[in-house]
Amino acid sequence: MNDFNIIAEEGKARRGVLQTLHGKINTPAFMPVGTAGTVKGIFTDDLIKTGSEILLGNTYHLMLRPGSSEVKKFGGLHKFMNWDKPILTDSGGYQVFSLSKLRQISEEGVNFKSHIDGKNIFLSPETSMDIQTNLNSDIVMTFDECTPFPAEYQEAKSSMEMSMRWAERCHKYFYNINKNKLFGIVQGSTYEDLRKNSCEILTNLDFDGYAVGGLAVGEPQDQMFEVLDYTVPALPTEKPHYLMGVGKPDDIIGSVSRGIDMFDCVLPTRSGRNGQAFTKNGPINIRNSKFKKLDEPIDKNSTNPICRDYSAGYIHHLFNAKEMLGGMLLSLHNIYFYQDLMRDIRNAIENKTFKDFTEEFLVNYKS
Repeated sequence: MNDFNIIAEEGKARRGVLQTLHGKINTPAFMPVGTAGTVKGIFTDDLIKTGSEILLGNTYHLMLRPGSSEVKKFGGLHKFMNWDKPILTDSGGYQVFSLSKLRQISEEGVNFKSHIDGKNIFLSPETSMDIQTNLNSDIVMTFDECTPFPAEYQEAKSSMEMSMRWAERCHKYFYNINKNKLFGIVQGSTYEDLRKNSCEILTNLDFDGYAVGGLAVGEPQDQMFEVLDYTVPALPTEKPHYLMGVGKPDDIIGSVSRGIDMFDCVLPTRSGRNGQAFTKNGPINIRNSKFKKLDEPIDKNSTNPICRDYSAGYIHHLFNAKEMLGGMLLSLHNIYFYQDLMRDIRNAIENKTFKDFTEEFLVNYKS
């Protein structure tokens, strides 16, 4: 039985449903990021009301605190954080990239120094699979090295080839201990032949889904789209396609049009905590003085509870007063915005109006 069903297409854009142990995910889907078992500042019930159907958890951070074995004792990450819908966990591979000053890479795996207490930690493809199994993630990611940008060709080639060897080790180890889903991660920086080679290796291993990694790490948007233009067609069409760490609303729309089905990003909540709110007319900074006396919603086009119940002037006051409620409200508003965007994208693909929707959205958003 195929757990991923595509129910509508327009061009390369796909509208699908992915079935997991903890329920279905309508795609294209956006995953709020719950790094340490929480989407910062937001209650689980409120996340469900936004339409969020899947969250992302972080293997590295949960491994350090409280430890995956401790989470397992609580019955897994779902029960631990009171979330009974699907969870995807990254493998810890991104920390290979982001904590470059605290790690040493070898063929066997990565030695880290904990950013919390300096303790030595070893993470390999097999231990990453063990940790994610303890967390009971519905979707597990292979352990990889996220290639930095920019990267010289030989550096990108060596990094990709090691990630592919690690992917094979993950595949061989995972299915002996876990019945959930395992996604492979395409690497290869901005080099077409490396990306296509990576796709071929992963496709031959036959994963449950495929992620495009190593993007949204500093390259301009047009270069990211160019990589997707030659990478996504090299992936199996019957499997879900996940673009890791993306992104801005216009990134998402452009990536959906290139065949991407799943996204995650810290942007909605991180921006919210820093006073930025997303609206259909582009992002705003609620700290700006023009909002001080504004007795209107942040976004008059929105019907979400934040816009319904709170004025822009009130939220402006919360940020000026350094009240934590300000960041909580904007974070929740932003997740509503993202999930409303994904719902509109899905509806547009079903109705064969995605091209028109894209043009109208981008004109308003960038005006």
